[in-house]
This record gives sequence, structure tokens and C-alpha cells, in this order.
Amino acid sequence: MVRTLRSWWNRLPRGPVNRGFLAEWTVNIIFLLFCWTSLLQAYVIPSGSMEETLLVGDHLFVDRLTYGPADSVSKHLLPYHDVRRGDVIIFRSPVENLTLVKRAIGVPGDHIRLFHKQLVLNGKPMNEPYAHHLEDNFDPYRDDFPSASPPRGLYPRGLEMLETNVVNGELVVPPGSVFAMGDNREDSNDSRFWGFVPRENIEGTPVVIYWSFDAPTEDLSNPNIGFDHIMDVITHFLTKTRWRRTLHFVRGYPLGS
Repeated sequence: MVRTLRSWWNRLPRGPVNRGFLAEWTVNIIFLLFCWTSLLQAYVIPSGSMEETLLVGDHLFVDRLTYGPADSVSKHLLPYHDVRRGDVIIFRSPVENLTLVKRAIGVPGDHIRLFHKQLVLNGKPMNEPYAHHLEDNFDPYRDDFPSASPPRGLYPRGLEMLETNVVNGELVVPPGSVFAMGDNREDSNDSRFWGFVPRENIEGTPVVIYWSFDAPTEDLSNPNIGFDHIMDVITHFLTKTRWRRTLHFVRGYPLGS
């Protein structure tokens, strides 16, 4: 038995081993997949809650590293930072099985209220160049948040937020939470209605629009790519691609700084 093992060992190749074309590409593909899922992720905007910052049909690369957990060593080596006011964030919805994109408006300790659609943050009216009011109608709860009475059918998490975190007519953001709103303020289902975003739900921030295609919401919200959408892209790729938005960088705004 010993001689057999020694004979087998002696026959093993010495020096560099040529793993072959297939093996090399297998390693490369695994490495690229790891980098893709760990650092960058593709995302498409299916609704208009972030207009005009992000349009329906914008395809984004999302940076999943920025908000990563930093230990005592990696925080000095990697570009980690916590969520900041004005950041555009990608996160798991706290009430539905959806991935959402909104803007971080308040971080722990912030006092927030809206007065006739004007954001007041920590007692100061804010200039919000990214915010758009595409409708002229006025809704007391939505636009004078949180002083007006909540509407019927408000999410239980939203009611709990109002009962627990409103002090002297202002919403106070608790630890481990972020208050988020869409830039299209009259057409955004956001923290005003379903409560705070748990910090652990936040997955990253958009970096760049790599492609923008003018497609309807129903095509983009379908988890399975439909045949009609495929044909629409093939037929109208040149005419419905928003070329001016290609490689357009998505940046936050230093809100309240």
C-alpha cells in the first residue's frame, strides 16, 4: 500500500500546472460573478416616484459596497460611510416584497415636518432642487406631514410611527432608521405612509445610468421579461433609448449640511 501511494505521488507533475482554457475561464467567471453580486448590481426604475431625478426605464448600476458594515480594520481601507441626508438609496421595502429607490431625508436624531409641501429639517426650511411637484392638488396629510390626521388605510407601521415618534408636531427619526421620500412628492408611496426604513434594509446607492429606455411601468415591474417588452426593445431600440441619459451619474445632494 505504501509503495502504491509513493508511486502515485512520484508520478504527480512538478512545477507549474497548466489548468487549461476551460478551468481558467471557470475561475474568471466565478470571480466576476462574486464581484458583480458583492460590489455592483443592476436595477431598473419601474415607477415615477423619483422623477425627474430617475425616470421610468432608467437602468442603473448600484454600488453595494458604500454602506457595507465596517469593522475596525476595513473602515480605514475601504470607502465605507453611513447613509447621509440627501443620498439616493436602494432598499428592501419594509412592507412588501419589493426593492425600492427613494431619497434619504432624515437620519437618526433628525426632526422632520412638511409645511405646505416645504420640508423643514431640524427647524430650518430646506432648499430641495431635486424635489418636483408635478401635481397642483393639496393633500393635508401628505403635504403637511405629520401634523394632519392620517388617512384611512394607512400602513400599520405608519400609524405606529405617528404614535411613537412625533414630538411637538415634528417626526423624530429613531436610532437604526432612515426617513425616505420620493423626489416626485405627490406620487410617491414612501416613509410618510409605511414608516421608517430599517438601516439593515438599505442595500446600496445608484452610481450611474448605463441605459435608459422609454418603456411602460407594467413592462418593467414584471419580474419575468415579457415577449412584448423584448419586441419593443428590438423594434424601437434606437428611437426609445434616451441617449442623453446614457452614462449619466446619479449623485446625492448635501441636504441640511
